[in-house]
Amino acid sequence: MNHDHSAQLQEQIKDAISNRQAVAICGGGSKAFLARKVEGLPLSTRQHSGVIKYEPGELILTARSGTPLKEIQQLLAAQGQMLAFEPPLFDDQATLGGTIACGLSGPRRPYAGAARDFVLGTKIINGKAEVLHFGGEVMKNVAGYDVSRLMTGAYGTLGLLLEVSLKIMPAPEQETTRVFDCSASDAIQRINALSSQPLPISAACHIDGKLYLRLSGITSNVKACSSTTGGETLANADTFWQQLRDQQLPLFSNQQNLWRLSVPPTTAPLTLPGKSIIDWGGGLRWLSSDEAIESVRNATSNAGGHATLFRNHDGIGDIFHPLPPAIKALHKNLKTAFDPHGVLNPGRMYQDI
Repeated sequence: MNHDHSAQLQEQIKDAISNRQAVAICGGGSKAFLARKVEGLPLSTRQHSGVIKYEPGELILTARSGTPLKEIQQLLAAQGQMLAFEPPLFDDQATLGGTIACGLSGPRRPYAGAARDFVLGTKIINGKAEVLHFGGEVMKNVAGYDVSRLMTGAYGTLGLLLEVSLKIMPAPEQETTRVFDCSASDAIQRINALSSQPLPISAACHIDGKLYLRLSGITSNVKACSSTTGGETLANADTFWQQLRDQQLPLFSNQQNLWRLSVPPTTAPLTLPGKSIIDWGGGLRWLSSDEAIESVRNATSNAGGHATLFRNHDGIGDIFHPLPPAIKALHKNLKTAFDPHGVLNPGRMYQDI
């Protein structure tokens, strides 16, 4: 259903500015566990929903921020299309706005692109209660900041998303997943070797002594490449990748801290206690561990990466990897420019921003 609540949302932000009261922006609440807790009046975008424009032939979709992500996926699937960055839902309450605000991408990300790569334009309410429109419905470079992509992964700290325009992709004609028994070290080497070949790889992960390699594309090519890679065919592969995407596998359900470690794909397995999953062809490591925060961050930094405390934290301390001074100053300047009164999700990403 189509519901335009932009005027009401704008009034709520105006009131927040007048009352010097922070607001805690939320969509469906499926990702409320992410980042830091916000002390402020709840501001929900859930009722601001509906697909505004969808042109399958142009591979473009524009929808309001509160539109359920599942509804969008079903609409696209009926036309043989998809969101190529394979965003996690976590549950059926996930919205388009929350997906883009958190900037999360699924297993297909290193081969198809990240969420921000598919954002063509956004309509937002900034911290001055102004309604602003950035970008458009074609991919183009602009002078200065690409604000639409800047909103991706900003966790609502720079603006409340009203609408998002996305580039859509055709769904693959055929997919198959090959499984290999191997160690984590061997899996990293094999993934990187295979990635240098002209293979239609769309996902690669290592879990519990097994490497899972997904091939997607034209049926004849997928079949030919399956013979080249070897391995066994995984039954119910769609369910497996959905459970990895939405963190429904056993590693994600225990009570230890869950870390999201971004490292160069060729990085050897990190010598940290706990259980881990290697995703994104080696570039993403999920670590379930009670190891001290500084130890995890130091090990990840030494590998040339950064560590995010993803789940099971208290929502108070540092969640994201500490920023270098120059980058932190840039973040503060952006926050001041977009939200001079500091009313939009203050402290959601970093304590003093």
